[in-house]
Amino acid sequence: MTRHFGPRALGLAVLLAVIPGQVSAHVRYVTPGEGRERLAELLGAVAGDPLALALLSGGGIGVAVAVLGWLRLRPLRIDLAVLRGTLRSYDDLLPWLARLAIGLPMVGAGFTGYLFSPAATADVLGVPGPAVRLFGIAVGFLLVFGFATRISAAAGLAGYLVGLALSPALLLLAFEYVPGFVAIMLLGGGRPSADHVFSRLADADGTVYRRVDPVRETLAPVGKALAARDGLVPVVVRVGLGVSFVYLGVVQKLLMPGQALGVVTKYDLTAVVPVSPELWVVGAGLTEAALGVALALGLFTRAGCGVAIAMFTTTLFGLPDDPVLAHISLFGLVSMLVITGGGAYSLDRRLADRFGTERHDEWSGGAAPSAD
Repeated sequence: MTRHFGPRALGLAVLLAVIPGQVSAHVRYVTPGEGRERLAELLGAVAGDPLALALLSGGGIGVAVAVLGWLRLRPLRIDLAVLRGTLRSYDDLLPWLARLAIGLPMVGAGFTGYLFSPAATADVLGVPGPAVRLFGIAVGFLLVFGFATRISAAAGLAGYLVGLALSPALLLLAFEYVPGFVAIMLLGGGRPSADHVFSRLADADGTVYRRVDPVRETLAPVGKALAARDGLVPVVVRVGLGVSFVYLGVVQKLLMPGQALGVVTKYDLTAVVPVSPELWVVGAGLTEAALGVALALGLFTRAGCGVAIAMFTTTLFGLPDDPVLAHISLFGLVSMLVITGGGAYSLDRRLADRFGTERHDEWSGGAAPSAD
């Protein structure tokens, strides 16, 4: 019995490191009721379970050992250099990816009748339903087609801030829209987009559109000024995602564990990994918070994005009634970081200088500017 405990504990630790994404979803979407459990009760239950403590401490030690081993050995250098170079070659698609990541879920939110977060319905916010629908559909379609892209993103950001003022707790569940809108404002429409088509018409000599274009001379300087700062896109996205993950992990799970425990019970997640529900919630909350901190600091950014994508995927397949649209924005923004890496002001860059690794995670920007 004793000799089998080690492999079993190791297996459980690995599962707890990967599968907590199933309970790390936006739990209010699937368990809107308030639970009575509190943080002290949650931590007390985990502290009284020797297996739980062993798994949590073992998981933390395992991650630390893996990081130190990676920095010391740096395996697969050529493979990773080729991979990074290939990913960087997709940087011209970043504006398109950002527009789809934010525009598509906004269209879905508009048709469904909620504002950014599926929990923030018109009735809950106390605003007219048609206004919520029209806002989401209009801004979403403009972003998807890339028409008046920067103006549309600014309008979307203003709408989010209004919703945040009406219901901070609900809108913070969808905080990833903030870095998404800011990134779109920096990148512009890119190509393919309606803005790119009209900008070519406006720049060409002799076109009728060049003579009647009402916004080219007015907005072009603004677009160029924003495009000059597009090298900050990785910083904006990873810090924004980091804040979102930390909020969801700490506030939504550790500080308000009742809803997360409800998810574990509802989907019988203890049958997937045979540990206590409390350990499920603590493991999910800590994993999400740690991932958020790593992304915000730009530490092993692409690896962290891989973990995030695994979490989102297990959520989609593990929680059958969780709204798929609620995760498109997260998938898209994380995919942007897979392309750019940590960018400026990241620990990845410092580690590259310290350990002599190639500085391929630095994204230089350079997306084509557009008037809108």
